Amino acid sequence: MEPVIRVRQLVQKYGRQTLFNGLSFDVLPGESFGVFGFCGAGKTALLHILAGVDRFKSGQVEVLGLNITKSEKFKRDLGIVTQEKSLFRDMTTGENLDFIAALKKASQANVGQVIERYELKDFLAEPVTVLPMGVYQRLSLACAMLNRPKILIADEIIKDFDLYSRNLILRELRQFQAGGGTCVYGFSSIEFCEQMSQVGWLESGQMHIYKPKDARAEWDRQVKFYSEQSDGRHV
Repeated sequence: MEPVIRVRQLVQKYGRQTLFNGLSFDVLPGESFGVFGFCGAGKTALLHILAGVDRFKSGQVEVLGLNITKSEKFKRDLGIVTQEKSLFRDMTTGENLDFIAALKKASQANVGQVIERYELKDFLAEPVTVLPMGVYQRLSLACAMLNRPKILIADEIIKDFDLYSRNLILRELRQFQAGGGTCVYGFSSIEFCEQMSQVGWLESGQMHIYKPKDARAEWDRQVKFYSEQSDGRHV
């Protein structure tokens, strides 16, 4: 099975700081690949590179078989949910959906489907600035899905919001994968690793690939180690 994302010897630098020092990994069709790490590890920076938003120092990145430094055609098959709020603040929910659908050349049928699936009908006339966080995130994901992407790139898609919205989003993500879609997530809450096929743990410019249960075991090991270190200093 050919990877839908192939990264080889990726190096990224900001000034004198080396953020990534030769990352290599594959993401297979239908997978949910989680990029995990502590604050500053580079999760968002890596997702921006995969989405073709940011350039990188050296290495090779292919998305859907295309070298992303030579072609942007892969972007037509991407859906993106950013960590920061990125919807149009001066528009309502419905206006955001219509405008983004026009940008993506998506049909009104697609708009109607995401309104139904993400249960947004009661919020269409509401300015996005007043939406509850859970509804805002449902709208963000709905907008990302308007073009029926092959790959979803989502940064911290599950946050501290209502459980109804959380469960609805997780349901839709599972449906997306069941239909052959591939997900790449940036996340910082270890509990979310259970939703992944693979976890790429970013630390000190390197990435270690784990199965979800092994990522959780490594987390527990580190928590125990640093707890014991801290207790030892106070004896």
